[in-house]
Amino acid sequence: MKFKLLVVMTENDLTDLVIETARAHGATGCTVITNARGEGLKPAKTFLGLTVAGQRDMILLMVEAHRSRDILEEIGAACRFDIDPGAGVAFQIDIEDAIGLRAQIETIQQGIGEEDL
Repeated sequence: MKFKLLVVMTENDLTDLVIETARAHGATGCTVITNARGEGLKPAKTFLGLTVAGQRDMILLMVEAHRSRDILEEIGAACRFDIDPGAGVAFQIDIEDAIGLRAQIETIQQGIGEEDL
């Protein structure tokens, strides 16, 4: 079974929407890294040397390869990444190999079997 890693970086108030959308489209879990810091086209504003920027989260989702593009597009649409500047960014990376995924693989295989019925 082939997997892709979806990496989503967004405002913390969109994190739950990312997770719910991903699960609704076939993701079986995720890891959330809070307090990530990033910079877009324009540097963050500062006040007395302190950065004035909201908290960002990084959501990592390892998903079955044939579902990855759909999940990526659904997350982008739900969170309006292409509409609202600064809302977030998402991309996917090929995973060459992984271990420790037995439960997820069983769940994915059951889901694939149910879809074929």
